Amino acid sequence: MAASSLLRSSPFFLTPQPPNPRTTTTNNPPKFLTIKATISSSDKPTDTTPPPPAIKHRRPADESIRQEAHRRTSTERHNNFSAKYVPFNADPNCTESYSLDEIVYRSRSGGLLDVQHDINALKQFDGNYWKSLFDSRIGKTTWPYGSGVWSKKEWVLPEIDSDDIVSAFEGNSNMFWAERFGKHHLGMNDLWVKHCGISHTGSFKDLGMTVLVSQVNRLRKMNRPVVGVGCASTGDTSAALSAYCASAGIPSIVFLPANKISMAQLVQPIANGAFVLSLDTDFDGCMQLVREVTAELPIYLANSLNSLRLEGQKTAAIEILQQFDWEVPDWVIVPGGNLGNIYAFYKGFHMCKELGLVDRIPRLVCAQAANANPLYLHFKSGWSDFSPVKAKTTFASAIQIGDPVSIDRAVYALKNSNGIVEEATEEELMDAMAQADSTGMFICPHTGVALTALVKLRNSGVIRPTDRTVVVSTAHGLKFTQSKIDYHSKSIPEMTCRLANPPVPVKADFGSVMDVLKKYLLSKDSKE
Repeated sequence: MAASSLLRSSPFFLTPQPPNPRTTTTNNPPKFLTIKATISSSDKPTDTTPPPPAIKHRRPADESIRQEAHRRTSTERHNNFSAKYVPFNADPNCTESYSLDEIVYRSRSGGLLDVQHDINALKQFDGNYWKSLFDSRIGKTTWPYGSGVWSKKEWVLPEIDSDDIVSAFEGNSNMFWAERFGKHHLGMNDLWVKHCGISHTGSFKDLGMTVLVSQVNRLRKMNRPVVGVGCASTGDTSAALSAYCASAGIPSIVFLPANKISMAQLVQPIANGAFVLSLDTDFDGCMQLVREVTAELPIYLANSLNSLRLEGQKTAAIEILQQFDWEVPDWVIVPGGNLGNIYAFYKGFHMCKELGLVDRIPRLVCAQAANANPLYLHFKSGWSDFSPVKAKTTFASAIQIGDPVSIDRAVYALKNSNGIVEEATEEELMDAMAQADSTGMFICPHTGVALTALVKLRNSGVIRPTDRTVVVSTAHGLKFTQSKIDYHSKSIPEMTCRLANPPVPVKADFGSVMDVLKKYLLSKDSKE
């Protein structure tokens, strides 16, 4: 109770304070000494004007919010929170670990790494404490807690100085109640779309990139040999990387597959000043090249092979719980390509359960495009030996990946959440996108993949009409306007585009306009 009161009363309470071992509580109410005082009429004040309210002074005019945070942090006592790299899903007796200040992407055996937090240190505080702390930071401009990611700093990158953080106050994204889509098309009243694409660069990738670039900023200040940051990308990763690097003044290098991403995605790294290489290969080829280059040059690898990014992405799961007042949804559906995100959501939900904020985790669904579906095939085989595929072209370009780096992470997350994998054909995902747009959403094709998975699972009875379900939208629809134009103009080869809504050519006279409007309104009335 004392901690919660302190949080409510002090917006500048930045780091949790450990409990005082000398403080004890009893069931006996506190005793108070009552003192009566009397004032004679001659002693009564003549001025009955109430005192002016206390003035809360702003920081000095020449001090930024970053400088203010640095000054305050330097005078506060830090808790002993820490994190380190360990081999992913290693044997409990494994002693291999690395500092987060080391530049390492793989374990000694060549496997993936994971960021492991000191859970025992975090468990000094109960679940209610963490909920109160995280909730107290929402909507603030106190650096860096205005960010949906850094408002959970103790669970993300606890040892970084706030002065080193590179943030655009990402996260805190809209939870859209898909009322009309749910009721009219699925018979659901509790369907939600988590619009992670409503972020700084229009993609959920901002959540992870703020963490990675902040750590690179820290390493460069420590004079570690990092001359820049590089990534392979199908669009959104390069947009996020280039924006955050530009903000910090760090060179960024982007490997893009030529002619395989939308112009809206291509222009972002260019505008942000990244050094862009357009390569005659697919994403998997770009990924292979960037791994080879970063092994030879002091360029920091920014793809999701780097587990730091997942620490930022997991905060979207925590944010979902916050937005439901810490109630757990039944299902969360996530589009999957390189497959780091499905594990990040699992990690966020599991961490909340482990630290007592919630008592269970939701069932996870990973949704893949049928043209790039190695995880779906692996799932349908009963998790037998995994085989990469040659990804075909898909409108969901960000998940056009046939050999995902995080396959082991995804399988682990799905197995431990009683999860499911579904797929969507090109026509299914485009129809789902058009149907969602017609109910006011304006989503990306990847969200169309996730909505298709929802429709299939709802129609098969796996998801019930009363289940609280969250579909994760990963990018802003404005990045994919050309695909929407092609759909509504019915110019996509071998696709019916049954929900196309093209403009109607009409003569510019009153009679013609009235005829067309009457016909339209009668058709709408008959449908209602």
